[in-house]
Amino acid sequence: MEKLKNALKSVRVRLFVTLSFVILLIILFLILVNNFVFGQFYIYSKTKDLKSVYEVVNNHYITSQNIDLETQLEKIAINNNFDILIRNNQNVNVYTSNKDFFSTLGQMNEMTSRFHSNLGEVIENDEDFTIKKIKDTKNDITYILLSATLDNDYLLYIRIPITSIQESVKISNNFLYLMAGFAILIAAVIVSYVSRKFGDPIAELNYIARKMSNLDFSHKYRITDTDDEINNLGKSINAMSDKLEKTIQQLRNTNIELEKDIEEKSQIDEMRKSFISDVSHELKTPIALIQGYSEGLLENVNSDEESKKFYAEVILDETNKMDKLVKQLLELMKLEYGKREFQDKKFNIVELEREVVRKSQVILEEKQIEIKFKTEDEINVFADDFYIEQVISNYITNAIKHVKDVNKEKYIQIENIVDIDKNKVRVKVFNTGDNLAEENIARIWNRFYKIDESRNRKQEGTGIGLSFVKAIMNNYGNMYGVVNKDNGVEFYLELDLEI
Repeated sequence: MEKLKNALKSVRVRLFVTLSFVILLIILFLILVNNFVFGQFYIYSKTKDLKSVYEVVNNHYITSQNIDLETQLEKIAINNNFDILIRNNQNVNVYTSNKDFFSTLGQMNEMTSRFHSNLGEVIENDEDFTIKKIKDTKNDITYILLSATLDNDYLLYIRIPITSIQESVKISNNFLYLMAGFAILIAAVIVSYVSRKFGDPIAELNYIARKMSNLDFSHKYRITDTDDEINNLGKSINAMSDKLEKTIQQLRNTNIELEKDIEEKSQIDEMRKSFISDVSHELKTPIALIQGYSEGLLENVNSDEESKKFYAEVILDETNKMDKLVKQLLELMKLEYGKREFQDKKFNIVELEREVVRKSQVILEEKQIEIKFKTEDEINVFADDFYIEQVISNYITNAIKHVKDVNKEKYIQIENIVDIDKNKVRVKVFNTGDNLAEENIARIWNRFYKIDESRNRKQEGTGIGLSFVKAIMNNYGNMYGVVNKDNGVEFYLELDLEI
């Protein structure tokens, strides 16, 4: 039932049903006309013919036209299936087209008596002639009979059987039934063609409209050379599709920009909150120290100059640490929230590593730490050398801080491994010493996380060095990390080779 309903909604089916219905109505109308009008029209036509013959015969005897009346009447009788009889005023047959037609005087009298009686249906009655429809019950034949008295007193009788017209109407109706069937079959072919010509474009337009309602503008109407309403509608839908697609794309772009602005503002707000939280947390100790030593100076806790100088140096040292911490935090925030642009260029990573080591030479010698290089002399990478130097410096500083004597060895090793297939170089900084606890491997990259709980302010850093490494490497999308080795810890990072 549902399929039938859907089928009836189809333009093709509805067009076929409508056209078939119209054809059936036309056929039905023709049958009704054939049944109720054709017979009357036939009688009317034959009545005119009868009167025409009457006028021809009467005019012949009045004007005495020099024509062969008998030959003319014979043609009329044959062409129209007429039986014609003319009798003079002595009841002698002047002309008869059918010998059986009133062949005897008795038949003629009977016929005349029947004609002038009330039997039959009068079709037309005039002072000169009378036309009736009479049924011969004996032979079951219906006739139209004209009886007239000519101007020369001759009697004229013309008879035509009309029983055949009923058979003709029946045959005609059967023919119309047959034609109705053929017409419906032809209509099916016509509808199939018309539906493809008009229904398919409409279905295509409907499909495109549905796609457009789902914001899919990839489908376009195929424009043809036909200059009609459907083709013009297709052009209009294509134009509307292009404009909608362009407008929606503009809205999407605007929305993306708006989302970026909102996200940026959200990040700035988050960065501000994080910065305030971190600063307020990390500056508690130096502020407390500055406050304590300042109060000591004000209250002259120690009056000697050396103690006052010590107090002032502590205050200055803590102030410098606070200044350094704030600057580092600001830089870290910019890195973490993508607010820092990198000035990438080609440089030799080995040369940069050696420069960082050179800057740390004093402390390396002080702690008697051996530096080992396991690398080529030149490996060119593409990155921002300023920030990569900070990463390498943080790794080496971290290694110096945690290096220990293991099996009578105390060294830091820098190794570079080139991977041509990946177009990467892996930089490794290893130091002998204790392994990291598993729970600390992921935490050491967080801001202010420190493994050393001694909190010796003279030796410990700010706790954000490895956070710098994490932020910088995340901006490049390269790998970084730390692994425990048998006799120490190895930090690593990857850089892109020169393009």
